[in-house]
Amino acid sequence: MEIQELKNISTQVRRDIIRMVSAVKSGHPGGSLGCADFFTTLYFDTMDNNPNNFSIGGVNEDIFFLSNGHISPVFYSVLARKGYFDVSELASFRIIGSRLQGHPSVDKGLPGIRIASGSLGQGLSVAIGAALTKKLNKDNKLVYVLTGDGELNEGQIWEAAMYAAGNKVDNIIVTVDYNHKQIDGDIDNVLPLGDLKTKWQAFGWEVLEMDGHDFISIKKTFAKAKSLTGNGKPIVIIMTTVMGKGVDFMEGTHKWHGSPPSDEQEQQALSQLQETLGDY
Repeated sequence: MEIQELKNISTQVRRDIIRMVSAVKSGHPGGSLGCADFFTTLYFDTMDNNPNNFSIGGVNEDIFFLSNGHISPVFYSVLARKGYFDVSELASFRIIGSRLQGHPSVDKGLPGIRIASGSLGQGLSVAIGAALTKKLNKDNKLVYVLTGDGELNEGQIWEAAMYAAGNKVDNIIVTVDYNHKQIDGDIDNVLPLGDLKTKWQAFGWEVLEMDGHDFISIKKTFAKAKSLTGNGKPIVIIMTTVMGKGVDFMEGTHKWHGSPPSDEQEQQALSQLQETLGDY
């Protein structure tokens, strides 16, 4: 897909995020806005996925797991814009009984969602299981997973990292959203991660880095990651992003990790994001 097309989708996704969390005065806009470019490129340019024939198993197609499930607004928006379900359903976000709960769930069968997530640290383990299943079934498609940088404070992440490297799970591509922010503040003030690149390398992973707001960088890095699969090592991409990207008063602060904008702030935010595909 052309860069301008991806930009148009991503801008509309950011509008969706703002409108979704504002409508119910609840949700996580900061990380969602920061990952809009990543999700757009992943679903519209990188993955081999079929929204018209969704199955939990995802046989013979690339599959994705969101580990840091609190950024569900961006996930729901991209799934809807890709065609997994009608865009109008975004209006049901976080309403009791809706398929679009605050954290992704599977009990109501929302297309595109394969696991309930939000209990941090677990998504990588599930993704590794899915990757091993593909290997056992001679399915050559790939497994993608996104984690947050604050989520790397969870010990289960590193147990999974050791397992994947030790068992040569080389059909998985992990991306870490490295925005340096988590709910309580800057990651260096909560629990420093140290040299993240060197740490993943020490755990036996192939490590790439990319700018999560540069579509050329994202496309090239995903292409490089795919070219490295099948070589005996799992792959991780350290993706630098800005929390709240696209809305000037939200950018670069943990304040918007889980806080919705006021009505006035909603309008201010939407004024900075051009409607490109039509609001729901």
